[in-house]
Amino acid sequence: MSIRIAVGQFHQLTEEKLRFAAQIGASGIQMNAPHLPGEQRWEEADVRALVQATEAAGLKFEAIENVPVHFYNKAMLGMEGRDEQIENYRHTIRAVGRAGIPILGYHFMPNSVWRTNWSAPGRGGSGNTEFDMTVVDQVDDVDGLRKFLPTTLGHQSAMPLIAKGDTVISEEQMWRNYTYFMEAVLPVAEEEGVRLALHPDDPPVPMLGGVARLFYKPENFVRAYELSASSPSWTLDLCLGCCSEMTGGKEDVRKMIEYFAPKGCISYVHFRDVQGTVPKFIECFLGEGNFDPAEVMLLLHRNGFDGFLLDDHVPQMDGDSTWNHRGRAHAVGYLQGLIKMAQYLKAA
Repeated sequence: MSIRIAVGQFHQLTEEKLRFAAQIGASGIQMNAPHLPGEQRWEEADVRALVQATEAAGLKFEAIENVPVHFYNKAMLGMEGRDEQIENYRHTIRAVGRAGIPILGYHFMPNSVWRTNWSAPGRGGSGNTEFDMTVVDQVDDVDGLRKFLPTTLGHQSAMPLIAKGDTVISEEQMWRNYTYFMEAVLPVAEEEGVRLALHPDDPPVPMLGGVARLFYKPENFVRAYELSASSPSWTLDLCLGCCSEMTGGKEDVRKMIEYFAPKGCISYVHFRDVQGTVPKFIECFLGEGNFDPAEVMLLLHRNGFDGFLLDDHVPQMDGDSTWNHRGRAHAVGYLQGLIKMAQYLKAA
């Protein structure tokens, strides 16, 4: 297969979303933590219904990204009850695979994505998300920290937060939790032919709210890869925006592609960018961020990536929907042009 476009980052599969994907020229869809029955795990029949509806619209169901946080928050934190959660996660992997979905994306951020501004002004007055660690450092109470978390997917209630200066979980404890989790779930993913795709930490900082982060720099992805290198089910959901947010900026984007793409370890790519790097950055339109989108598209092609791309976060444009249809249409059209350009140069 070749690089292609999917439309994603929504929780409810509707006829409108399917028609939008078809009209904009995408070949498939991806869903993020779809709203399905089940408080602890998903069942094959419910997942299969999503696949059937997508295929009936002439599209491919490429991947599910994320289960609800409370499905495996104890596993990420190493808390009592993690083994039950892991067994349910194994069940969910089987449901996803047997329903015909080849990729299940996940993250290992027990306290989620943080932003200090959810509508910072961008180009032409568009609304963008922003992160500034100095703002976080000024807050020393739990209620104050909660405003930096998303309001969806149960993050507000499922995430651990503590007062400034304390530590709940160290990086090495998080590594032990991650290793325990992967050793339990990768064999099931292999049996079912499912690729588990790891998303980088967002923002990529060593610790937030007293809980260490793991996937905030390229070296730690290499460590995770080496722990599971023998498994074809260990892969990445390579969020270029998160990589661009890292201290190395566009250089870290290059490092991640050049190391993992030739190994066939990148299942799919979130193609977005930011201006600036941690400790402070703001999301932006493609073409005005840290990296050159055309250069990165060629880098993906030349290093053998053949998965799908999606836009991920996009600026909120005037008159847009809550899902940002206008911003997504702009991003997808931009990416379609880049794909054609890369194909032409590769054939020349």
